[in-house]
Amino acid sequence: MKILGIGNAIVDVICKVDESFIKQNNLIKSTMKLVDESEFKKLLSTLKIEETVSGGSVANSIVGLSQLGNKVGFIGKVSDDHLGIKYEEGLKKENVDFFYSKKKEVTPTGTCLILITPDSERTMITFLGTAGKISEKDIDTNAVKKSEILFLEGYLWDEGEPKKAFEKAINNANKVAMSLSDLFCVERHKPHFLELVKSKLDITFANEQEIMSLINARSFDEVVGFAKELNKLIIITRGKKGALVVSKNEVTECSAKSNLKIKDLTGAGDLFAGGFLHGLINNKSIKESLEIGTKMSSKIIQIIGARLS
Repeated sequence: MKILGIGNAIVDVICKVDESFIKQNNLIKSTMKLVDESEFKKLLSTLKIEETVSGGSVANSIVGLSQLGNKVGFIGKVSDDHLGIKYEEGLKKENVDFFYSKKKEVTPTGTCLILITPDSERTMITFLGTAGKISEKDIDTNAVKKSEILFLEGYLWDEGEPKKAFEKAINNANKVAMSLSDLFCVERHKPHFLELVKSKLDITFANEQEIMSLINARSFDEVVGFAKELNKLIIITRGKKGALVVSKNEVTECSAKSNLKIKDLTGAGDLFAGGFLHGLINNKSIKESLEIGTKMSSKIIQIIGARLS
C-alpha cells in the first residue's frame, strides 16, 4: 500500500448560509469549532441541507489519492449506525481499503456541519462523535507497516485516547506525514505539535497561519528559516500567494491558479495534500508534486464539497 491515512471519520453535512448566521451564532469564519451533540442538532435544525458526503480531512486526501490511481487505505472510527454504514460505503465506492471493523458504539458516528457563506469560505461545526474516541486497539499495525507513508491529521489530537493511537501508529510507520489541520487546533496543542514537527514527522503540511502560529513567527521569513533548519519536507499553502516547499536548504514555489470560479473552499488543503503526496510517491520532482497539489485543490474549490466525483 502506498499511503495509509488515519483520521476522524466524519460525515460532512453541507449547508449554505448568509453572513448573519455566522454572526448570530458567534462563529468565527473559516475555522472549525467542536460542539456537543445537542448544540450540533440545534444548529442543524434551522438549516437546509445541500449535500451529505463522507468526509474528514485525511479521508478526503486519501480518496483524492485513490482517484489518481494509488493503492491506499484508511483507519477511522465509526459506529454501526446509519451514518457509519454510509461512511464505509462511501470509502469502498472510491476503492479505499477501510481498516476498521465497525460495531454499535454508545456515541454515534461523527458529523461536521460545513457552512458555506456567499464568499465561498467555509466554517465548520464538528460533533466528533465516536471518531474522536479512536484508540490504540483500533490501529491495525500490520496495515501501518505495509504502507510506504502514514498520513495523519492534527485534528485527532483533540481527545486523550487518539494520542496513544497516534503514537502507536508513528512508532510502526516507515515514514510519517501530518497536516496541522486548523489554526485553533495548532493553538490548542502547540508544544505537542512543535515536538512532532521537529522530531517525529518526515513531512508536514500547513497553511501560512498555522505554521506562523506554531513557531510564534512575526514574519514569513522566520518560517522559511525554521523549516530550513529542520532538514525535512515542509509544505506550506498560502492561498492566493500559492504554495511552497522547504526541503533541506531549498525553497520551491508554485503560484496559485487564477480565474477560477470558486464555489466552496472545503477540502482545498486536503486535496492539495493528496495531490502533492501522489507526486511524491510516484517519483515526481518537488516542483511537479506542488503543481499536482495545486491542480487538485483548484478543481475541488470549483465544486461544492470535498470530494471530486
